[in-house]
Amino acid sequence: VHTKSFHIHIKYYNQTTEWLLSRTRHRPKIAVVCGSGLGLLADGVTNKEIFPYADIPNFPVSTVPGHEGCLVFGILKGKSCVFMQGRFHLYEGYSLCKVTFPVRIFKLLGVETLIVTNASGGLCPDFKVGDIMLIKDHINLPGFAGQHPLCGPNDERFGIRFPCMSDAYSKDLRKLALDISHELDYTNFVREGVYCMVSGPNFETIAEARMLQVLGCDSVDI
Repeated sequence: VHTKSFHIHIKYYNQTTEWLLSRTRHRPKIAVVCGSGLGLLADGVTNKEIFPYADIPNFPVSTVPGHEGCLVFGILKGKSCVFMQGRFHLYEGYSLCKVTFPVRIFKLLGVETLIVTNASGGLCPDFKVGDIMLIKDHINLPGFAGQHPLCGPNDERFGIRFPCMSDAYSKDLRKLALDISHELDYTNFVREGVYCMVSGPNFETIAEARMLQVLGCDSVDI
């Protein structure tokens, strides 16, 4: 694969960031990626400003049902936030650098905390349909084959060349979520586990699901 397919020039990131900053008064420190059917997470936002993906320069467009395709800026519990109502997938034909384009935009906007959600398939036999799993670690199967969002030229504005992934998911935020689940008496359906990313668009075969269980995966998604 040619190196250029892994790379988006910084000028496109700057164009998108400047376009958004010139149109919203919000300066979010928290970003939330809403997975399939979870766009309603942005319903509680006040002082809302909504930008359809199709209107944002250089932004990908969601093509999957359940992904509304809007950036929602606003205030939630006194915090300035931005919500992605819908995300992008490798199986839609986007490169991984395009799939992760919004995350780098969030970095340039000044976001410090990223919360990612999705609807995934359970692999752990102890899980039940509808359980909430806090991701404590992940396995990126496409990454083993060179399909990785960090491939290509590295720009230090987005991070170091060789990031350590042993603490990718904040222990403090996970503890906070578990503490709140205890306060709300949600402990019977709030779990922690290892998430596995596969490319899709097909769901896993029975043999593949068994293999992922052997690898230590508790949930899988595309």
